[in-house]
Amino acid sequence: MTPVRVLAVASEVYPIVKTGGLADVAGALPIALKAHGVEMRTLMPGYPDVTRMLAGAEEIRRWPDYFGGPGRLLAGSHDGLDLFVLDVPHLYARPGNPYVTSEGVDWPDNGLRFAALSRVAADIGHGLVPAFVPEIVHAHDWQAGLAPAYLHYDNRPRPGTVMTIHNMAYQGKFAPDLIGAIGLPWDSYNVHGVEYFGGISFLKAGLQLADRITTVSPTYAQEIQSDEGGMGLGGLLRERADVLSGILNGIDISVWNPQEDPHIAYRFGAEDLTFRAANKAVLQHQFNLDSSDEAPLLGVISRLSWQKGLDLLLEAIPTMLGEGMQLALLGSGDRDLQDRYQAAARANPGRIGVMIGYDEVLAHLMQAGSDALIVPSRFEPCGLTQLCALRYGAVPIVSRVGGLEDTIVDIDEADASGRAATGFKFGPVTAEALAGTLRKANTSFHDKPTWRRLQRNGLATDVSWRNRAGDYAALYRNLMASRRV
Repeated sequence: MTPVRVLAVASEVYPIVKTGGLADVAGALPIALKAHGVEMRTLMPGYPDVTRMLAGAEEIRRWPDYFGGPGRLLAGSHDGLDLFVLDVPHLYARPGNPYVTSEGVDWPDNGLRFAALSRVAADIGHGLVPAFVPEIVHAHDWQAGLAPAYLHYDNRPRPGTVMTIHNMAYQGKFAPDLIGAIGLPWDSYNVHGVEYFGGISFLKAGLQLADRITTVSPTYAQEIQSDEGGMGLGGLLRERADVLSGILNGIDISVWNPQEDPHIAYRFGAEDLTFRAANKAVLQHQFNLDSSDEAPLLGVISRLSWQKGLDLLLEAIPTMLGEGMQLALLGSGDRDLQDRYQAAARANPGRIGVMIGYDEVLAHLMQAGSDALIVPSRFEPCGLTQLCALRYGAVPIVSRVGGLEDTIVDIDEADASGRAATGFKFGPVTAEALAGTLRKANTSFHDKPTWRRLQRNGLATDVSWRNRAGDYAALYRNLMASRRV
């Protein structure tokens, strides 16, 4: 097995900094790739949490002026991850969310901040760190999208490049006058470069100029080639379909392991699910829900947004209540949705519980104690919540989109697919279809052998990175081989 050196570039990495699924992937994939002969180091920005955790990191390079202020490149390790950190305080030493102000507005210099990250990624690709010269630079989402562009326009020998889309909705769009400030040549401003509807898009740059494109599920790889799913980039992706592939995400099964999870009230394994009832009782207490074994407890762990379909679930609440179900929701996002869910909880004490925000510990308990986990997204590149649900015996109820379609086997489709049923899928993505599926799930919940079978099938599903990491390793090696021809 030929060793491969890969530089990953990501704006967030679990367990150091996390706002979404990108961080989970960036944190788990490098470790899983070790078994496949891939040495991956990850470049990320030096946010305050990062520099605190890597206080003893080695300084590799120092610049008196890096995109407007002094900066350093650091190297260190944390929790099994080998990291490069771009420590540029005037760009990254800010409190809270990596991308937005405390008012929820994008930092006005985000274009400069993430161009700086991509520029140093390209420099590492060219040999800035002699001890680690990568054969592949793997950019994640728009924040790293300029790395393939810098490497392309440097016009010198370079490593292969891979661009991974985690969510087409976030495209890194900026005014064209940023080009001069970030050091790209003006001839890059054209339809075959970084130009995008009169401005520039970091994501479009990466999709246009990377050697290979991946996204996080096979179905999403097809969806984004449509005009609707591509969100302005469908035509480009159709043109580049020969280098586009969908590789399902996995989860870190050492973090998500109900037999050893320190965050749940009672640990359990696939051979004995009786302790799930004890976790359910604790979860009901935490959400001020009525204590009941017979009421199906539906869990939601999500960003509250139109994309996630949480407005549809609000419309289905009368059905849920009429079926005797309970709802525990953990999430934040759209202010109107937050207010409407809190109002629903006030109107239905003991039946609906809502916690606004995100709590990693509580998320684990919700997986261990919910009877079912709902993901009603209008589009979903892969989704990780439903994979965790399978791992914990919470039966997924999901829409027929993206990675949800690829990872869950509907109760009525098991025979046709040859795979065992693991949950419920609904389509089209409407409140009516969701309500009908909730009724079906409730009937199955009260048929204990059927429900237990769904749980055990889910627990037997491989949701790890083991095979998925092998797909990435094969992609890297195929890319290297094609560049040698």
